[in-house]
Amino acid sequence: TKYSKLIFRKSDTVPEELHRTVQESFLTLREHSCFFQDLVRIKGKDFLTPVSRILIGNPGCTYKYLNTRLFTVPWPSEGYDIKYCSPQIHDACKALMRLNDYLHIEAVKALQGQNLFETKEIKDTTVIDREQSSATSLTEQGSVSKDQSGVCVPEDDRSLKNRTSYNLTLLNYMDPLEMLYLKQEPYFGMGNMAVSWHHDENLVERSVVAVYSYSCEDSAIEESSEQEQKGRDPAVWHVGLKVAWDIETPGLAIPLHQGDIYLMLDDLNMTHQHCVLAGLSPRFSSTHRVAESSRGTLEYILGQCELALQNLQTDSDSMALSLKSLEAAVVKQVEEIHNEVEFEWLRQFWFQGKRYLKCTDWWLKPMAKLEEFWRKMEIMTSLVLSELRKEQQIEEQRNETISCFLLLLKERQKLRKEWTAR
Repeated sequence: TKYSKLIFRKSDTVPEELHRTVQESFLTLREHSCFFQDLVRIKGKDFLTPVSRILIGNPGCTYKYLNTRLFTVPWPSEGYDIKYCSPQIHDACKALMRLNDYLHIEAVKALQGQNLFETKEIKDTTVIDREQSSATSLTEQGSVSKDQSGVCVPEDDRSLKNRTSYNLTLLNYMDPLEMLYLKQEPYFGMGNMAVSWHHDENLVERSVVAVYSYSCEDSAIEESSEQEQKGRDPAVWHVGLKVAWDIETPGLAIPLHQGDIYLMLDDLNMTHQHCVLAGLSPRFSSTHRVAESSRGTLEYILGQCELALQNLQTDSDSMALSLKSLEAAVVKQVEEIHNEVEFEWLRQFWFQGKRYLKCTDWWLKPMAKLEEFWRKMEIMTSLVLSELRKEQQIEEQRNETISCFLLLLKERQKLRKEWTAR
């Protein structure tokens, strides 16, 4: 009853042609050395992820986790001029876009099914008892009863679309033989973990996470998975699930074979944690997400830069640059954008993003444009300093501007030191 929002689909429910192209795309990306370990920051320390990753998705989209921003290798979207380093990488990205479309449709169906069962259950339990819920509802698998945590809210098509329109997929590659140290699962004795217990970050609220799994199993591993064993088969990859902050409720470990799919519906990613339990063979996964991208797209940051530069003017005769306003609120907004473009975009990209040049050079032009904007903002900072040195300003206004300006300059200095050390 605690895991009804996890939907599992065996590989034989997925079209064969889709399996073929997606699995070929994984192998192509590995052959072209397109999977990378990320340097992430946890509690002020840098760690290299044991899992290798690549982000593929909508052009200009990014995904941030553990203080690291990943930049999408864009899939071939209509209306965009995307040059790939090889036709094979183009085909791989196209196959993953097709998988994305397929999983979007499956996620909509799964949510619609969940809503129907919840509606029916609420009607049934209202008749029986408003206070106690003893009714159960079956998922599409017909095997799991309804979690008590959800409240049924009628949904329109727009809400369903918002929660299932995947804008990117984070691909993972794990080879247990290359992973020097695998932690033991600490609560339920589930064995070696490739990825520890966690929630996925930076997602649209209550959006569905869809995962396609492909483990490169050989015949020996297939045979061992069929033998009756106590506990989980250590040769086979599993996804583990537990109720967040609860080790009393038994955890769940589901075996994953070639081409299996699972969906984490509604608020499951928040109410529960999941981990990946290592098998013996290498494994790929494509984890499709609705990334919360209000501040994470190229369109957004270019808009912010243009907003900041509205305070810069050029004299038509002398071509000298000056500021339109020295009001504290205006200066604060500009300097905040200055910090954002430098530390959330330029430094993040050149720190790790340039490795994606193995796939495409799509991000180079946007980054050059952002650098151009950043240089103008550096000039704007200098202009604020020179204006504040002049005595003719009203002291109260001057002090207010200096106060907020100084805070942002200190923040910039601190972050520059941190990035230089990294």
